[in-house]
Amino acid sequence: MELDELKNSWNALNKRLNDSEVVNLRIVKELIQQKTKSAFDRLFSQNLHSFVVSFVIIAVMFPWIYMHTPISTTSFVIVEVAMVIGMIPQIWKLTLLSKFNLEEKKCNELSRLVLRYKQIRHNESIWGIALVALTFVAFYISELCFNEAVTYVFGPKILRVVGMTLLTFTLAYVIGLWQRRRHAQQMLEIENGLSELQKFEN
Repeated sequence: MELDELKNSWNALNKRLNDSEVVNLRIVKELIQQKTKSAFDRLFSQNLHSFVVSFVIIAVMFPWIYMHTPISTTSFVIVEVAMVIGMIPQIWKLTLLSKFNLEEKKCNELSRLVLRYKQIRHNESIWGIALVALTFVAFYISELCFNEAVTYVFGPKILRVVGMTLLTFTLAYVIGLWQRRRHAQQMLEIENGLSELQKFEN
């Protein structure tokens, strides 16, 4: 009888240990999911914020500048078209990020989405620089050579314009570096989280 009681006690203890292990694994998985989702939410918010700022500049700020300065229509169209083209990858990235769902999709599928997102961002950074450079060149050619409403004389005024342009580029570069580091950290958290969650699927 004592042997049967000992076996029963041992089985009960073993069951409690197994249940405890299952609960602990579930807790660990939920913590990883929360951390990964938090990193993803920050990434999505960052991209959404960038899209909204770009849209406001295109739809409100630059048209206001155009209406209150002697910028030519050609220069205005050049910049507007360039900014609209620049928004295409932003919309593409937001579309991909909207498909990111930890509850409904497997980690392999989510990893492919992340990889596709990284490819789009990489390509965007390459041709985006070229687009900005060409836009500035086209804008200045249009303004300096064909805008008859303004007479540009090489002197303090033109130097201020060039100086403001260089300052804008410098600030954009510094902000871009900061955002790049922040973005890389978020991507690392997401990729590590998906790698850890994948172990629970095997």
